[in-house]
Amino acid sequence: MADKDYYDILGVSKTATADEVKKAFRKQARKHHPDAGGSEEKFKEINEAYEVLSDEEKRKQYDTYGRYFGGNMPPGGAGGPGAGWPGGGFPGGAGGYSTVDMGDLGGIFENLFAGGASGKRSRAHRGADLQYDLTLTFDEALSGTSTKVDVKRTEQCSTCSGTGAKPGTSATTCPTCSGSGHVTQGQGVFGFSRPCQRCAGTGRIIEHPCTTCKGKGKVLRVKPLTVNIPPGVTDGGKLRFAGKGEPGTGGAPAGDLYVTTTIKPHPYFSRDGADVVLELPVTITEAALGTEVMVPTPDGGKVKLKVAPGTADGKVLRVPGKGAPKLKGRGSGDLKVRVKIAVPQKLTSEQKDLLREFESLRSDDVRAHIA
Repeated sequence: MADKDYYDILGVSKTATADEVKKAFRKQARKHHPDAGGSEEKFKEINEAYEVLSDEEKRKQYDTYGRYFGGNMPPGGAGGPGAGWPGGGFPGGAGGYSTVDMGDLGGIFENLFAGGASGKRSRAHRGADLQYDLTLTFDEALSGTSTKVDVKRTEQCSTCSGTGAKPGTSATTCPTCSGSGHVTQGQGVFGFSRPCQRCAGTGRIIEHPCTTCKGKGKVLRVKPLTVNIPPGVTDGGKLRFAGKGEPGTGGAPAGDLYVTTTIKPHPYFSRDGADVVLELPVTITEAALGTEVMVPTPDGGKVKLKVAPGTADGKVLRVPGKGAPKLKGRGSGDLKVRVKIAVPQKLTSEQKDLLREFESLRSDDVRAHIA
């Protein structure tokens, strides 16, 4: 075995006290324990380092010879690293180890992994989140609505009441893991827990599965749910309905339902966040001379709008507060009226002559800024 710096592994100095070594071990063990997502190899290394540095005699041997020999007896003799010990080795038996008294360290993972005094981990799991795509009309998105949605989710099997066993029978405790759902393999000071293969981590053996759910205890059903869509939702927006997802297990809470909204296009309105956009066609004459027009609003009403003389194509005129309700915050957006100058496609000869005359009078003014 290659030499290892046990002090560096635990992150302590060579002058660290026994309490400092223990404190450092607690910190490293919590961080690197495999059940907490750490590396099994790293945890073995931490465990090994603590076994040596927590024992006064072993630590003295390690400090003296600069390495830990484990079960390999160091050569004896006056100059050998095992000199002075019966048989030329370290105390602790033929294997070179003695049992480390861990004191209260055996329970440092009880709170971390929810094992408790019994050593059993909780099999409670929060239910899965669900996704649903909902299509709304423009008006429904604007004013809000209450609608029913059919959501596919797993629920407790009514035939076996969720036990997974055929009616009249029951599941038995797994003899391999004694119902804990995991087995422990000894490794150093601590054991490493793994899901029991025989019962797939459930702690139960079902000899006669329910024919409805095939022993799973759950079935897939279509569940009708009523969801309240608030006013002002947007196209592609996502709404969260807490507790409307898959049911949890072992008393854990249900998951959430996420509803993504798709809004059907409107004949003449469109959305820009909380603002509503309307294109207003005006003639060349109206844009040049100015005019007043009645425009529709999203709530079904109408409002008079003044188009100033010389209004350019694409000019946006705002009507405050006549947009969509704001999802986050109070009030509503604006109605944005975008001027669209309509160019006539069919003209009489007289109309063409009038336009040519107008063009000859205005063309010099229009191009004056680039002269």
